[in-house]
Amino acid sequence: MHSILIVEDEELELEFIETVIREELQPEDTLLTAQTGAQAVRIAKKRRPDIIIMDLMLPEMDGLEAIAEIRKFAPDTCISILTAYTEFHYAQRAISLRVFEYMLKPIKPSDFKVILKRMMESVEEGRAYAKSNVPQIASETIAKNGSDGAEQQSFIDESVRYIQKHFKERLTLQMVASRVYMNAQYFSRVFKRETGVTFTEYVNTLKIQYACKLLETTNYPAYRISSECGFTDPSYFNRVFFAQMNMTPKKYKKIFRMAQDGGNSLEE
Repeated sequence: MHSILIVEDEELELEFIETVIREELQPEDTLLTAQTGAQAVRIAKKRRPDIIIMDLMLPEMDGLEAIAEIRKFAPDTCISILTAYTEFHYAQRAISLRVFEYMLKPIKPSDFKVILKRMMESVEEGRAYAKSNVPQIASETIAKNGSDGAEQQSFIDESVRYIQKHFKERLTLQMVASRVYMNAQYFSRVFKRETGVTFTEYVNTLKIQYACKLLETTNYPAYRISSECGFTDPSYFNRVFFAQMNMTPKKYKKIFRMAQDGGNSLEE
């Protein structure tokens, strides 16, 4: 069963998205709608949808602000943006908010359905992971750690500060776990539970954000940017970059330069 929230203030656009989504839903699925950013936050907090399709230019609170608020209480919700705005800084901010996909209007129903199915698959994968790991985490919390949630959060806060300071180095899970005197396997599980992402995902996100900054501000070749970000293998860096940004470093630089030069399209 899936719960999907559409956030769109244009009536015709809302009807279009709703019609396309309903073609992919099962009878037990739920479809919610909101027409302002503030309304989207209220509905998301009350109904906790699995998937959100968010416009950017909305009354009361824009889409990016709404996503930032939703991330505070629903860090794992699968959110994609559907907008007519191609400005680079919107896409860049969306990346930092872990948006699943940045879609541009107008979009073909077939293309939208492909992305919607990928979002549903992502939700199912997250549920499967949680189902297989949460009971074990709960028992280990009592048996191995014996500390309450506040203490665990302090461990995570300390480790996050350390990661943010050293992410450009060749960090390992064992290195960070030892900093907070925790078993590596247990630390990995607590980190995922408290942050909503795995240790590797968190570190790689910081690395790729830094890579984007280097692509925007330097003329370094990809292999040097890979090294500057702490990757030992340029080909692995390219794969991680593509997985997070849905484009190669070369294309990212091209899009950024187009935006700086006044280009109005994110397409090649």
